[in-house]
Amino acid sequence: MKKIISGKVREVYDLEDGRMVIVTTDRISAFDVILPTMITDKGKVLNALSNFWFKYTGDIVKNHMISSDIKDMPAEFQKPEFEGRTILVKKLKMIPYEIIVRGYMFGSMFDALKSGKLPEGVKFDRDYQLAEKLDEPIVTPSTKAAEGHDINVSLDYMRNDIGKELTDKIEKAALAIYKKCYEHAYKNGIIIADTKFEFGLDENGELVLGDEVLTPDSSRFWNLAEYKVGTSPASYDKQFVRDWLKKNNLAGDPTIKEIPAEIVEKTSALYHECQERICK
Repeated sequence: MKKIISGKVREVYDLEDGRMVIVTTDRISAFDVILPTMITDKGKVLNALSNFWFKYTGDIVKNHMISSDIKDMPAEFQKPEFEGRTILVKKLKMIPYEIIVRGYMFGSMFDALKSGKLPEGVKFDRDYQLAEKLDEPIVTPSTKAAEGHDINVSLDYMRNDIGKELTDKIEKAALAIYKKCYEHAYKNGIIIADTKFEFGLDENGELVLGDEVLTPDSSRFWNLAEYKVGTSPASYDKQFVRDWLKKNNLAGDPTIKEIPAEIVEKTSALYHECQERICK
């Protein structure tokens, strides 16, 4: 067994038998800096949400999950500190694109619309206000850059790179997952404005959903009760941390020593609320 990834949030271990162990930590990053203070239970919440969605969308596409039971893990992970934040998964040949599904006009897409510089392949039949729901969700892929920023590309770019059949299969699966999960979250008071998926191929060349699914770290979740077109809705994510960093001129500062306990508690509560609303 060897550690192959130590990311902003996750530690990934290769068991070298076609399986991997993924541990979701309580680390949090903001403005491209991994912060020194952990957010209590954040990793457990992200893990619980992904596990819920994997089961919920299993009728649409296969996923990489083998087990979330700590007793099924290698002995090194059968310890209290790994409980609730560790999963055993199938190793995949990952598709080198992030598959972004957008259901609302927001973020970089809104900026592109207003500047008249929409990404290649993206067209709208009408104008949209900030945070307005799109008539139909769209897929906008991006490359997964090893260094620097990811680059937005078109579906046609993907088709030319990995083939039309696989690209169309990915697009269909991503939209189906988004729509099904959107409806579930909406009934429970949460709007999934946009999200990103990662897919891979198994040993038989079949499409498999991997990584994490529809968590506050990979998606934009809004409170339905507070949602209003034309505004910038508060998200269920790092809102309090980002606001505190900005207020104290620490955004992007790698020398930050600590996040105040009050900010940690508020952020942890927000993640927990998201889990409680969705996982039912």
